[in-house]
Amino acid sequence: MDFVLYGASGYTGELIARRAVERGLSPLLTGRSAEPLARLAAELGLDHRVASVDDSAALERAIGHLPLVLNCAGPFSRTANAIAGACLRRRAHYLDITGEMAVFEAMAARGSAAERAGVMLLPGVGFDVVPSDCLAAHVAQLLPGATSLAIAIQGSGGLSRGTAVTALEGFGEGKGSGAVRKNGQIVRVPPAWKTRHVDFGTGPVLVTTMPWGDVATAYYSTGIPDVEVYMAIPAAVRRMMTYGRFLLPIVAAAPIRRRLIARVQRGPAGPSAEHRARGRSRFWAEARDADGRTVSATLTGPEGYELTVRAALECVSRALRGQAPTGFQTPSMAYGADLVLAIEGVQRQSASE
Repeated sequence: MDFVLYGASGYTGELIARRAVERGLSPLLTGRSAEPLARLAAELGLDHRVASVDDSAALERAIGHLPLVLNCAGPFSRTANAIAGACLRRRAHYLDITGEMAVFEAMAARGSAAERAGVMLLPGVGFDVVPSDCLAAHVAQLLPGATSLAIAIQGSGGLSRGTAVTALEGFGEGKGSGAVRKNGQIVRVPPAWKTRHVDFGTGPVLVTTMPWGDVATAYYSTGIPDVEVYMAIPAAVRRMMTYGRFLLPIVAAAPIRRRLIARVQRGPAGPSAEHRARGRSRFWAEARDADGRTVSATLTGPEGYELTVRAALECVSRALRGQAPTGFQTPSMAYGADLVLAIEGVQRQSASE
């Protein structure tokens, strides 16, 4: 066994498990659901172990002497701290595929403890935030002294059940608002607070502010104090976010939220293999300094879940080779702005000044 894959029976966890085996890796499949874990492990010829995040002893036994854990079980607000804590006690590196700002901030707060334990805490090794984090670091390097950073993302649509449930759970925890970083601090703003046009390489696209993970991570990666993150979303969704803000308390109500989650869980596990194969994702970042100088760059890559699989395994493989700087890390802090270029299917376009 090479590493622990927690949440292996979920949509993204299973994709990663299958690809890991194709690459010659042998993860220990771990999670709370015994039957699907056993079924997947038997199919792939792997070992498995049941461990709930509520059982710290079981988590530590699952980790044993393995060097790292890749956590794919969301909502990460419920799993990350427990698993990271077990990793610190077992002196194993912790990686996950979260996109939740609160989780990034929680892992950053444990950075000193990770340094003392000699382990790496590296959240966000998937679609959120590897490509956008690396692109942000790239433009920041091209414009030293930049004071503001804007990032925009254009996905190819389609959510897994886990991602949708995480979003709905967030409403119940008061996370239905937007967020930006101002003067180094995360500031809550209304949903769909701002719009602008950006060119991902195919012409101007209208994008809308979203509380994406880079609101948390880009500050650590670049030192730039003002960060805004935008996404290309359908016009109907933007209108609903803008004019339907009064609906947020209704969605946040536990009975409504439970009903919506049950409906999501009856649907497909996630995007089809065909969708993942043909989809593309696009990213844009712009750094600006106090004198008004700007530098921007764009990035194209595979569909979001496919990009997550490739990015996560790239980071796992590097850590297993001993490339694991201790303490809290973002992808670009750990492996540089060019990490994303090592992922098959990713291209970065020349920056413009």
